[in-house]
Amino acid sequence: MRNHGLSIAFGAAFLVALVGQSIAGFFVFNAEQQSHGADPVAFGDFVTSSQFLVDVAENWQSEYLQFFLFIFATIWLVQRGSPESKKRGEEGLGTDEEQLVHEHARADSPKWAKVRGWRHALLSNSLLLTMGTIFVLSWLAQSLAGVTVFNEEQAQHGEAAIGWLDYIVSADFWNRTLQNWQSEFLAVGSMIALSIYLRQRGSPESKQVGAPHGETDVSP
Repeated sequence: MRNHGLSIAFGAAFLVALVGQSIAGFFVFNAEQQSHGADPVAFGDFVTSSQFLVDVAENWQSEYLQFFLFIFATIWLVQRGSPESKKRGEEGLGTDEEQLVHEHARADSPKWAKVRGWRHALLSNSLLLTMGTIFVLSWLAQSLAGVTVFNEEQAQHGEAAIGWLDYIVSADFWNRTLQNWQSEFLAVGSMIALSIYLRQRGSPESKQVGAPHGETDVSP
């Protein structure tokens, strides 16, 4: 528990928030059903519905896009004074010695860090590949659930349904998508910029309280 407290705490917070969202969404959905003269649905039917899935997936895809872009950008771009950035001159993938790979690997390094070829390449990019894959799958789930929800609303108004390709270029899809993206980009940009001048004692996301504002990549 002590060694994995951070992961456990955020995993528990995620589950609590997801359950809370499902309960609140269930009541909102049934209220809308009643206002349209339709029958309410059971909780199990709601949490397996496109209505619930689209709300969950549109948030997931924006979060994983945020981390995908941030991980990639911090390889090549720097921000002077931010602990989220490498120092100027350290842009790029780093040397084998810095990365502890091949002949520079330690005894306790992952096995694939010691070899060459596709296994090494996969390990070297595994974080970015995983974040990108989750983003794409979440985006696909959002689009598939979204077109179902959109067509249900179309049917309620006596209008024709549309196909998936038409939906992913529609204003409804991009309104759902971009309202999440802009908030994620703002949050990451704010974290990078504010961490130059602001401090939080004891957090690895912050410089030491007494570190100069212009100093970059300072580990407590």
